[in-house]
Amino acid sequence: MTRLIEILISLAIVAALFLIVGIVLPSSRHLSHSVETNRKLTIVFDTLNSLRRFKEWNPIVLRDPAMELKLVGKDEGVGARIEYSSQERGLGKGSWEIVKSEPGKLVGYKISNPERGDNKRSQFSFKPTGRNNRNVEITQTYDVDYGWNLLGRYSGLYVSSNIGEDMKMGLARLSNLLATVPNYDYSKLSETDAANAPKIAERPAENVLSVTAAVERNNDKIKGQIHSNMEWINKVIAANGLQAVGPIRIVTNEFGSDIYSFDVVQVVRKVGDTSTGDATKLDVKIEGAGNPVKAELLPATKVAVASSGGHNFAALPPVRDAVRAWALTRGYTTTDRPYEAWKAGIDPSFDPTLGQFDVYWPIK
Repeated sequence: MTRLIEILISLAIVAALFLIVGIVLPSSRHLSHSVETNRKLTIVFDTLNSLRRFKEWNPIVLRDPAMELKLVGKDEGVGARIEYSSQERGLGKGSWEIVKSEPGKLVGYKISNPERGDNKRSQFSFKPTGRNNRNVEITQTYDVDYGWNLLGRYSGLYVSSNIGEDMKMGLARLSNLLATVPNYDYSKLSETDAANAPKIAERPAENVLSVTAAVERNNDKIKGQIHSNMEWINKVIAANGLQAVGPIRIVTNEFGSDIYSFDVVQVVRKVGDTSTGDATKLDVKIEGAGNPVKAELLPATKVAVASSGGHNFAALPPVRDAVRAWALTRGYTTTDRPYEAWKAGIDPSFDPTLGQFDVYWPIK
């Protein structure tokens, strides 16, 4: 009997200590870690303000490669949510939802998972730093409340070693991800006209005629080559009862230091054809010795597109990279080659102030 009483007293002491320590432990936990990137603030904000690249920076997906992810709600901003489901023990089902979004300042997430604690949230805030504020310091915080859940308070003892290490890994992965994005601030494209901002568009299947050229990087020679190529294309148009649709396109193959390789492309259709939507392949006869014209049907695809004007074609390379950067931050993969529609025509597009272009990059 004495032995039993001793055991009960020991258990009571342990229980009392558990309660006392549990009450003393914090009812909430807060963590903070930072990383620095040299990418533009616009790129950093947009990457985290969208969940399309979540699996490329958030370390939770590394714990189960077979995890199912589902985007719900909006594509970006407040209301965008990603739900996950895993068969792995300790993961289960959960979600990350954007509940706070201040452009250029912060993105806040609400987190739901089976782990102990309530009101779980993580916030990414951004601060220009470095020489001339060229870099961005990304600070991630994590907060969780346990209230009077004593088991939760005890689990909070391991937050720094568990969640904290995940935060460090996630910030490192985010930094590596941002380094793959061309460092161009695409927000400048729409500074004077909001209509110039990049967007996603559907390009229908199109019949095109094209000629490839490679010439010295000299404006007069490039212009002359484009006119020459268009003469070939116009002959094929006339010989096949076709009509040109829209402005000419220039597809850059290689913009080297000495040589510029490109395709001159013209969308075409049969004279009198007013149909819209996807085209079907035309039977185009290419006649004449040495005729360099190529006819093909381009498949329908999605494209990222932005408008740019007030300069000549030589100023387009950074615009192409800006369009690609915009697409990448939103989780799209660029494919094939970029191209531009020369809306002002050939000669004005060589003027320092008269060029008007729509810049396209196919995506998937």
